[in-house]
Amino acid sequence: MIFKMTVRFYAADNKVFGPGIAQLLHRVREYHSLRAAAQSMNMAYSKAWTVLRTAEEQLGFKLLHSSTGGKGGGGAVLTPEGEDLLERYDELCRRMQAYGAQQYAELFGSGSDTAE
Repeated sequence: MIFKMTVRFYAADNKVFGPGIAQLLHRVREYHSLRAAAQSMNMAYSKAWTVLRTAEEQLGFKLLHSSTGGKGGGGAVLTPEGEDLLERYDELCRRMQAYGAQQYAELFGSGSDTAE
């Protein structure tokens, strides 16, 4: 048996931020492109934009700064607010996972069970 914890942020009943958009932002960091990040996740570029815009609207700040293609090529980078949110989200996930692993071991025993 395994357990897996995920952290999601909501505004009212609307999901604002979670593992999917965090992964997308990590990939934008890696590829410097929203299109390449979405493609690496087998996600349509239009869906990536929709998810991103929805999150930005709910959060009240931009997550990405993008430039259109052309001679120098386009690209995308996380805004300072996007970087800060992603770093704090990742830290919260690490802390929650550590706490969850401890609780799992106490309640179910560590034995050969694996926690993700």
